[in-house]
Amino acid sequence: MIPVTAVLFDYGMVLSGPPDASAWVRMRTISGLTEDHLHHGYWAYRHAYDRGDLNAEAFWTKAASSGGTVLTPDQLTALIDADTDYWSTLNPPMLDWVQRLQRAGVRTGILSNMPDAMELGLRARHQWIEAFDHQTWSHSVNLAKPEPAIYRHAAEGMRTPPANILFIDDKIENIDAALASGMQAIQYTDHATFEREMHTRGLDDLLQLAGSMESRNGKI
Repeated sequence: MIPVTAVLFDYGMVLSGPPDASAWVRMRTISGLTEDHLHHGYWAYRHAYDRGDLNAEAFWTKAASSGGTVLTPDQLTALIDADTDYWSTLNPPMLDWVQRLQRAGVRTGILSNMPDAMELGLRARHQWIEAFDHQTWSHSVNLAKPEPAIYRHAAEGMRTPPANILFIDDKIENIDAALASGMQAIQYTDHATFEREMHTRGLDDLLQLAGSMESRNGKI
């Protein structure tokens, strides 16, 4: 078995929890769009926004145009804030594991499809993001999963051979691309299933490593 010496995490639905439904309602209220128009506009242009092809203003202008809405500067600011809140819920068991890995000296990184304004907003809300050894945000490299080049960029940033990286993502197309890049990978659906998969693959030591090292060091 090839050893895992670094763990690379997607943000959405891995480090974060399910989107905040109340923030979506705020986006509808702020924009004045119907549910259908907001859903269409938001997702039609989201990949381009994540990839950095669009900035926040361009994204929301296009998204709102699906319902014939012209946004004011105040609406734009409020939509950016609500969108950040939408993805700000957290996944406590995964974050606990991340922090234990970091305390044990295992390299950790983030590889996320994320736009410019949201990265800034999430980093302001969540100081734990700064503890990762490397972060690859799609907008900053003008690439997005599942493009092969973004996985190479993340591995280089982690200073770890792809074969020694375990990548965790909720989308199967991103998992497939990680495997094609030479990484090990697990699709994340929920934490109990994830831990069972780690056990199946013989990676229990990675789940238990942080706790055992802390115990030896007298930290727990």
